[in-house]
Amino acid sequence: MGPVRLGILLFILAVYVAWAGTPKEEDDDTERLPSKCEVCKLLSLELQEELGRTGRSREMLELGQVLDTGKRKRHIPYSISETRLEEALENLCERILDYSVHAERKGSLRYAKGQSQTMATLKGLVQKGVKVDLGIPLELWDEPSVEVTFLKKQCETMLEEFEDVVGDWYFHHQEQPLQHFLCEGHVLPATETACLQETWTGKEKITDGQEKTEGEEEQDQEEEEEEDMTSTPGHPKHDPEDL
Repeated sequence: MGPVRLGILLFILAVYVAWAGTPKEEDDDTERLPSKCEVCKLLSLELQEELGRTGRSREMLELGQVLDTGKRKRHIPYSISETRLEEALENLCERILDYSVHAERKGSLRYAKGQSQTMATLKGLVQKGVKVDLGIPLELWDEPSVEVTFLKKQCETMLEEFEDVVGDWYFHHQEQPLQHFLCEGHVLPATETACLQETWTGKEKITDGQEKTEGEEEQDQEEEEEEDMTSTPGHPKHDPEDL
């Protein structure tokens, strides 16, 4: 083989190796496991929500025992007691199983309670007699997914590892949001906290792998209004997403 052909062959081989070694970007956000940021975010949300249910209780707890010395039992408000924290932490991660994967949403917003738009559409098709094959029996469609099960397990691991930090926040730092104190202050490096800033406004859906911009959302809304105005009276327009 001549030196020119050998040089071309080596060049092609080098280009192929470089291309093969380059990590491929994710085409979409449909299948993945939750990040540490997302686990901490949901753990914090669930705990603060549970504590919020009992924060206004006026119940008083009696602590200690009446001894021969005549000392009285101590009375402390339930709202600042260790008992309240323990009850809030009980089955905390088990409640993560109430979440579903909303694949039509981006980032950490894909994890939310309630049935996803995608699943609602698929069930609607089944009710209309359309054969839908997800690879699992219909009766298992509502079972927690692999992602949600992973979320629960990682929640348990994180809670066990940072239990003292959660206690410190509860007794001394409740003026700070738990997400800030726990996730930003102890669990995550500064470069991995982006998901904590994601909030649901209704515009974070992914369509065909692309997030709609605010301008596109407004344009879609204008088109829908125009269609409503031109539709035949007595024949209301039905949104396909309502299937």
